[in-house]
Amino acid sequence: MPKAVVVRSAGGPEVLEHTDVPSPVPGDGDLLVKVSAAGVNYIDTYQRSGQYPLTLPTALGLEGAGEVVASNSPDFAAGDKVAWMGVLGSYASEVVVPAASAVRVPDGLDVELAAASLLQGITAHYLIHSTYVVKEGDRVLVHAAAGGVGLLLTQWAKSKGATVVATVSTDEKEALAREAGADQVLRYGDFASQIEKVDVVYDGVGADTFDQSLASLKPRGMLALFGASSGPVPPVDPQRLNAAGSVYLTRPSTGAYLLDRAELDWRASDLFGAIASGTLNIRIGGRYKLEEAAQAHTDLQSRRTTGKLLLLP
Repeated sequence: MPKAVVVRSAGGPEVLEHTDVPSPVPGDGDLLVKVSAAGVNYIDTYQRSGQYPLTLPTALGLEGAGEVVASNSPDFAAGDKVAWMGVLGSYASEVVVPAASAVRVPDGLDVELAAASLLQGITAHYLIHSTYVVKEGDRVLVHAAAGGVGLLLTQWAKSKGATVVATVSTDEKEALAREAGADQVLRYGDFASQIEKVDVVYDGVGADTFDQSLASLKPRGMLALFGASSGPVPPVDPQRLNAAGSVYLTRPSTGAYLLDRAELDWRASDLFGAIASGTLNIRIGGRYKLEEAAQAHTDLQSRRTTGKLLLLP
């Protein structure tokens, strides 16, 4: 029987259950895919813990890549390699993927790299190309720069001619951030006093970095708060944005930057093209068996990991 990682009640990593599940049945416009690799993302931990409530029980995971076994869509055929994001239940050996959520993996691109790059890569794409359009000469601050999104943001911003300031927690992570192109690497804490003011801060850490992020901005700079790995940011008085120099605060999310199929195709094409050209190097920080999902979540939340974590059915 197919296997999946199921959550029956919200809680810590221990609630993740590797179990037999019924064979999924694709409907109209769906693909049945044999999963080669599923991506592990911070949003999975929010859903598992109940911070982002789900209807339970449910299989977990939103991202993966694999081979189409059966297709009810004219756009894909059995044997095609596809990647997807936003499909709940992707921690599984087989999954039904709506064709509208699937993108074809280009010939020559390893399927594991596709699984490791799509969600975080599209996140980095909209942050760099849409939320704040990075241009040559900009100064950019990237938090958690040795993480999956952080490494991509650093590389993409450098490719556009920006100066990148990075924050990390360890010497090992500093080495990775510098390898990705960071010009200055700092530890968390009072980093705002150690840097020249920046045009944009990409902050996926949240509570622990928010105040210093605001203090790091130039007048009319932007704080793009795209995650909260250290916890949610308390409510913010808009007067603080005035006092910081008429700065902008935005909380971008993937759904708002994938409003139609054309936008998905644009972002995925740019991402896979950047990987093929060498502009982006995808770091797979850990590979776990599907039954080791709890360990993957533990490692991710401990901040002991770098790059992307994958589950392999």
